[in-house]
Order: sequence, then structure tokens, then C-alpha cells
Amino acid sequence: MNTVFLPAPGAAVPVVGTSAQFPVHRIYCVGRNYLEHAKEMGQSGREPPFFFMKPADAVLVAEPGCVTPLPYPSLTKNLHHEVELVVAIGTGGKNIAVDQAEKHIFGYAVGLDMTRRDLQNDMKAQGRPWCIGKGFDHSAPIGPITPKAAAGDINHAAISLQVNDAMRQHSTVEQLIWNIAETICQLSAAWELQPGDLIYTGTPAGVGAVVPGDTLKGSISGLTGIELKVV
Repeated sequence: MNTVFLPAPGAAVPVVGTSAQFPVHRIYCVGRNYLEHAKEMGQSGREPPFFFMKPADAVLVAEPGCVTPLPYPSLTKNLHHEVELVVAIGTGGKNIAVDQAEKHIFGYAVGLDMTRRDLQNDMKAQGRPWCIGKGFDHSAPIGPITPKAAAGDINHAAISLQVNDAMRQHSTVEQLIWNIAETICQLSAAWELQPGDLIYTGTPAGVGAVVPGDTLKGSISGLTGIELKVV
């Protein structure tokens, strides 16, 4: 292909136990998918799921055994953490049935949906899209992907986030309002899922602000945890 400039390399996430990389196609995120988080955001009940997206190059890979620098983004004074289970799609599809959803999963990872909350809230108040609050550079930290067969009972896994060793968020994956299979079903009705898609499935209650110097530790039972320092 004759291109006018050299294309940037695509985003990729390492796979646990191999030298392989998982190439990222798209990043989908589920909003308000834990009941207690929905309540703290002013909502309640099992509302229909809604989705937003981040650019693929928003991925920030957190290497195991390292403290990964997380740049504090521009324009905000209220950067929030949201720890999430990330589902990595290995087989694409459209209108995927709930009972077929697991067949499309390659693996799982620990992720953070970083949010410029003040910018998001400003856009909401004006009735405008809030991509600026969610889709900025480095807004999708993620750990290595654990293949599905090695992840254990992910639907009952504990999920947590510590900031400076103090617990901020703690729940279990079974507390998702829309579970993993239901999310894949709903998402694939709106977009044809492709190999390489990442789904950030939602965050528990306890989201809050971080500032430069803070250390974040995200963990999910059975998966490789992540540790980042805001710089």
C-alpha cells in the first residue's frame, strides 16, 4: 500500500504465558453496570445497557511486576479511576445469542476506565457528547490478557482497586447488572464484533479522584493485577 506517511503501529496487549500480542481493534465500554455505582451516579435499577467507545490507541499497557507511569491528562482537575473487568474478543460476530457469547471470548484482563469527570459532567449538562471525558490519551490502562481457559471462574471473581494502599473499590463480577454474556449479546446487536475488540464491562461503586503521585493497584481474582503511578 502506498501511504502518504508511515502508519503508526497498532495497539496491542501481551498475552499471559506466551510471547504473543493481542492486537486491539476497538474499545467498547459499558456505562453504569454495577448497581451501587449506578446509584452513586444518580441512577438506579436495571436500565437498558448503554455503550461508549475509546480509541484503540488509548490503551496503556501495565507490565507485570512494574509500576507503569500514568500521565495526568490535560484540561482536567478531576481525574477519576474506574477499575473494570476487560473482555477480549477472539471471534467476531453479530447478533450473538447469550448462550453462544462465551465462544467468542479469547480472554480477560484488569483494566481502568480513566475519566476526566469534570469535562464529562460539563458535556452532560450541555447535552453534548462526552467523548472528551472518556476517550483521551492513556485513558484505557490494561494488564496482560489471560486466556479464557486459564482465568478460572471469572463470573464470580473479586474485583478491587487500591489508591496508595487504601481500598477504594471492591465488589465481585457477579454483581454486574448486565453480565458478560448479556453484554456481548446487546453489544453485538449494535455493532458487528471483531477479533481484537476489548469490552470494558463496568465499574463498581467507589470511583474517585486521583492526583499526581498517587499509586493505583487494580486486581481481579485469577488475572494479572496492574499497578500504575499518576505522573
